[in-house]
Amino acid sequence: MVTGNQAQIDYWNGEVGQRWADNHSALDTAFTPFTQALFAAAGLAPGERVLDIGCGAGETSLLAARQVGREGRVTAADVSGPLLEAARAREAAEPTGGASIEWLQADVQSHPFEERFDRALSRFGVMFFDDSAAAFANIRASLVEGGRLHFLCWRAMAENAWVALPRAAVMPLVPESEPPAPDAPGPFRFALRETVQAILAEAGFRDIAITPVDHPMTMGPTPEAAAEYAVRRSPVARLLQGCNQTVQDAALRTLADLFVRLSGNGPVELGAACWLVSARA
Repeated sequence: MVTGNQAQIDYWNGEVGQRWADNHSALDTAFTPFTQALFAAAGLAPGERVLDIGCGAGETSLLAARQVGREGRVTAADVSGPLLEAARAREAAEPTGGASIEWLQADVQSHPFEERFDRALSRFGVMFFDDSAAAFANIRASLVEGGRLHFLCWRAMAENAWVALPRAAVMPLVPESEPPAPDAPGPFRFALRETVQAILAEAGFRDIAITPVDHPMTMGPTPEAAAEYAVRRSPVARLLQGCNQTVQDAALRTLADLFVRLSGNGPVELGAACWLVSARA
């Protein structure tokens, strides 16, 4: 599977993808309020065919399968083999009793879907395409006429304290690096409402609605757990990729101290802000 997204494919099939797969429950817990907002907006109905884009370890796919029921169908697509392996294990351990799920290792930017879907949804999985215009055109082509797209994407880093504060704290510990280009794949690719609007319109979507959603992000039940989450599974992890163990340990200590100052010894909650986007094919 060689595509324009090869850098992302390599990233999510390496150590990072395995780490996320091994610790998916912490991620699902942190994202709970956003998952609820996504599914409330989508309002999936029994019998619908759903494409889950960037399904990760499968929580959103399993929820969709329950909601569309035995008469429905879910195709759960992700480039990451380790995350899909975790998703299959979750389904085997906790059958949904609902729709069948096809776990598909594929790049949604270019995969030729043979089936047409009533709905496409994604929880923070659409910001990593090498060519966003091509990806959303392909998603649009995968939907039936009038089919609906629903997804979550992060707003600007400055509005997301759960990333901005830990990032600022560890920056003195890591080598200087060039900031990514505004249109490069990454968690804040769609920080600007205008960017999202333009790409969806270009892909042929209509009735585009872009709504801000703000919730505290629970980073962990203790400062130490929150530091582990930030260092291993948040966007801060990319800053530390390739750093030696001494730097990794220093980052953990720095963030644990920061979180104690912010939250005492209890749960750590920091602000998080995203867009909830809906559109019609």
